[in-house]
Amino acid sequence: MKLLIRNLARTTTEKELRLLFEAYGTVQSCTLVIDKATGGSKGFGFVEMAGPGESRVAMKKLNGKAVAGNRIRVKKAQQKPGSNSGNKGEQQADDPKKS
Repeated sequence: MKLLIRNLARTTTEKELRLLFEAYGTVQSCTLVIDKATGGSKGFGFVEMAGPGESRVAMKKLNGKAVAGNRIRVKKAQQKPGSNSGNKGEQQADDPKKS
C-alpha cells in the first residue's frame, strides 16, 4: 500500500523517512517530492510498504507524530483520476487546502 506523508520538514531526507517507516514493516519504496526550481523538498513524499497490515499500523502510529519539529500527516495515497494502475507517478497528493 502506498502512503502519502505530508507536512514533512524541508530538511527531512529520504533515508530518515525510510527509517521512520521501517520500524513498522518492510518499505518497498520511499520518495520525497522535490521542487524542480530549488532542488529542495516540497515537504511531502510517498512510502510504499509491503503489506496492507504494516501500512495501516504505520499510518496509525505515525499520523500526527512530531518529526523534526513538524507534526506529520500520514494517509493512503489516492490514484490520479484516469490513470492506469501500475503506472509510475499514478499517486497524487490531495489539495492541501482540503486537509
